[in-house]
Amino acid sequence: MLLTRKSVELLAPAGNWDALEAAVEAGADAVYLGGKHFNMRMHRGDTNFDDAMLKRAIAFTHGHGVRLYITLNNLISDEEIPALKKYLAYLAEIKPDAILVQDFAVLELVREMGIQIPLHASVMMNTHNEDAIQKLKEYGITRVVTSREMTLSELSLFKERTGIELEYFMHGDMCISESGQCIHSGVVFGQSGNRGRCLKPCRWAYQLIDDDTREVLDADGPGAYKLALKDMCMYRSIPELIQAGVYSFKIEGRMRPADFIRRIVTTYRRAIDNYIADPSGYSVDEEAWKNLFENRARDFTTSFALGKPDATLIGFDGKREPRFFSDPVKEAGFQDALLKQEDSIQKENPAHRVLSVHVADIASARAAVENGADAIYVGGEVFRPRRPWRLRDIEEAVCLAHEHHVRVIVSTPRTAMHRECGELEQLFKSLADLHPDGLMVGNIGTLRLAEKLMDFPVQADLSFNLFNHLAAKFLRQNGLVMAASSMELSFAQLREIVENSVLPIETVVHGSYTSMICDHNFPAMSLKNYDPLRNPEFCDRHYAFLDSAGESHSLRMDQYGRTHILFAKDICLYPYLEKFNGIASYRIEAQDYAPELTGKLTRLYRTALDRLAAGQEGLQPEALAEVERMSPRALGIGTYRFRESQNSIE
Repeated sequence: MLLTRKSVELLAPAGNWDALEAAVEAGADAVYLGGKHFNMRMHRGDTNFDDAMLKRAIAFTHGHGVRLYITLNNLISDEEIPALKKYLAYLAEIKPDAILVQDFAVLELVREMGIQIPLHASVMMNTHNEDAIQKLKEYGITRVVTSREMTLSELSLFKERTGIELEYFMHGDMCISESGQCIHSGVVFGQSGNRGRCLKPCRWAYQLIDDDTREVLDADGPGAYKLALKDMCMYRSIPELIQAGVYSFKIEGRMRPADFIRRIVTTYRRAIDNYIADPSGYSVDEEAWKNLFENRARDFTTSFALGKPDATLIGFDGKREPRFFSDPVKEAGFQDALLKQEDSIQKENPAHRVLSVHVADIASARAAVENGADAIYVGGEVFRPRRPWRLRDIEEAVCLAHEHHVRVIVSTPRTAMHRECGELEQLFKSLADLHPDGLMVGNIGTLRLAEKLMDFPVQADLSFNLFNHLAAKFLRQNGLVMAASSMELSFAQLREIVENSVLPIETVVHGSYTSMICDHNFPAMSLKNYDPLRNPEFCDRHYAFLDSAGESHSLRMDQYGRTHILFAKDICLYPYLEKFNGIASYRIEAQDYAPELTGKLTRLYRTALDRLAAGQEGLQPEALAEVERMSPRALGIGTYRFRESQNSIE
């Protein structure tokens, strides 16, 4: 690859006009910034650009030969759709060089409104496989900000196989969770990280404990800030970035002051130019590195870029943490006043209300089938020490379920990188002989893979972050038959979707659920004697994080080595079922439950739904109390304690 000044793009952030000028003057090739609505930095009123400033910013950057990208990269709720249409029409008028997007509703509206602005897939889309890129290209996506869990080697393969333009975070603040797969702030505070209002529970202090005995395991560990990821810094690896085929080098920092932006952009500009001018003679400018290092906020890491990281990527002592956005709080219990006051969903119920159960193993499948489930979900991620579903397990589940006229839906992983895609391709070929009733996909790439290889009804899992009826329309147009609603929606926002969606909506009404999905082994980072080669039994032990509010967050590792951090309270909407009308499927998440509890829960909800269908009172307090005693965690109502997931419109 012969390099020129146009071979790579140095992309700088700007949260205000001074930062914009600093980025341009320091040599940025492009700048990204947000309007006053719909972006991922909504905490501070003194940041972001109003409409008049956006127009002025485009004129300013274009006058200096610099491109300008506008971030429209958060999830949109239904009440925001009118404002979104107006905003998109204005962007079409002022013509930025691209728009960064997360929500499928934006793709739907851009096509509907005939907008010709190039679209970039935000990192929040968590794009991590080739089929996802090919699907997004169908909707005018010209660039992908890739998943932060991908190595440069994987990015190089992406580039070669898809031809898509790649953007990669090379400096600044990073999330420990997979992008788009952290809902902790949204559920606990009503301020969603997917909507630009994250209160950073990843920066809290935690103790590592045994989930069963409550024993503290890390008294002599490296420190309490177990999720506090260091800042990304690829300064010493610029040759690797360029040769991997990354086009746009992205600096994070839209809340940083102008002097910070000027210093960072100048430093990287010189290094990139020096490498392009003489690649074989290039060496790191140690003086520039020293200046960069001495002026850092947090310590630095290269995260996944050069290979899977170890404990050195975490700032365990918290000493360099520049700001703590929140303190831990108790999660909401399931007896909460607000949900009782809400108006019921105004949509007609079918004669028989469908109950689905996501089961952990064959014994749990049997318990669900025999106690009234209409559908069971099998496969996908499985939490150790349970083992993944084998083909013969799926076959057994299908035979068992079909004897009781129950449908079997095969689930797939939320994240599907190269390994998972290879396994899924083989699984999909095998399913034709097993005759399940459908497939549940975790990402848009798996959807496209299923389209190519299968002829089963397909539905969308929670990881699609369905937040509005236009996104549901998008999914319906792409062949899906049902989609799960986001766990961050308030009841009022869920009501809007269910009442307006052309796609049937499934809602989780009970069970454990994930606050973050992380590609890290946290016990291995904190325990000195954790060595899977010597003591593999450590992999099957159940751990938890205990926060300073006394809430215990179970850690569950799946067969792919990813950690699912669970909420301290399992969701329980049993007392409020009469309000959830028109739901296509009432879902129980029983992946972390024993078969006995799975059966009890299935019977509890089956009876309640049948009684409601018959016009009777659904609640059975004694049966609920028994389930509550058996539950591995306390019960709560999650985000339904809030009237809304706080919006993106100032």
